[in-house]
Amino acid sequence: MNVLTQYIVKEILKGAFIALILLLTLFNLFTLTDELKDLKGAYDLTAIFTYLALTSPRVCYELVPAAALLGSLFVLGSMGNNRELIAMRAAGVSVLGIIKSVLVAGVILATFSVGVGELIAPTTEAQAQLLKATAQNQQLVSNARYGLWLREGSKFINVRKLENNGELADISIYELNNQAHLQSVTHAEKATYLQKEQWRLENVAQSQISTEKMQANSKTEQTWQTTIAPDLVKIAVVNPDNLSLIDLSQYIEFLKDNQQKSQTFELAFWGRVVNPLVTFVMLLVATPFVIGVKRGVNVGSRMMIGIVIGMSFNILDKIFGHVGLIYDFNPLLMAILPSVLVSVCSFYALRRLV
Repeated sequence: MNVLTQYIVKEILKGAFIALILLLTLFNLFTLTDELKDLKGAYDLTAIFTYLALTSPRVCYELVPAAALLGSLFVLGSMGNNRELIAMRAAGVSVLGIIKSVLVAGVILATFSVGVGELIAPTTEAQAQLLKATAQNQQLVSNARYGLWLREGSKFINVRKLENNGELADISIYELNNQAHLQSVTHAEKATYLQKEQWRLENVAQSQISTEKMQANSKTEQTWQTTIAPDLVKIAVVNPDNLSLIDLSQYIEFLKDNQQKSQTFELAFWGRVVNPLVTFVMLLVATPFVIGVKRGVNVGSRMMIGIVIGMSFNILDKIFGHVGLIYDFNPLLMAILPSVLVSVCSFYALRRLV
């Protein structure tokens, strides 16, 4: 890596991380305003600031592409206005050489994004949701009014409480027969995970239902054979956008095994795969605007261009995602199509400059 490449990479990284800090601070201020509305009881200011700190890695991961766009526009724009780019080209650096340096910075930003998004954000996000739910309700429940609902074949499982140690409490299991009629109901006060596909139910009450009679019995404890693992229960109460690729893959497989719709989770999965590539797309978008725009354009105008581009891309991405869910299009296609379209436009603009 020559001196000029190092200089461009260093300046873009510096601009991108400054933009990331500013964006993260802005988003956290908005979140703080929303969370203050729920300020009561155990969910005090300390809990709210802890919640903001725990959700910051996930927000940071989502903001990296936007920070790359704004940082590169600011840095390359300043170089253009200060005639540094002209000096570089006069020294023999081609437009492709400048683009190559920009993409090297993109590799570092994408690596940082993947590290935060896969290694840090899923864990801290789960802790944040647990903290908030525990502080507000003294127990972790799903967003549903009547607890967490899961389906496994012909069985429907309702979990009212998820304890901090991973145990389930207040569990009801409803089993249907081939005619979709209720044939048994099992309720347990607590469930403890033993090993793969095995839980121990405690204080169990069971009712067998048929057209002829109803039979009830109770047990102190009972083994429960199920494919539902503690991680799957944890995943089910977290937004799919905040899961790691491994967690998403496991839950998608679980949904498919039980003949349930998995398009939302598949779209989130491929969205996470594509997200690091969006950073490169944003950098490619910024380059022709800087090199092709006259030096007289001030920093404010360049920032406005970046904001409009970033918002337009985000809206386009959301539209494609919702259209894919509505019409059951291929999740991979819907996740990658916005980036492909923007990349084609960027390559066309760059080709005119080279």
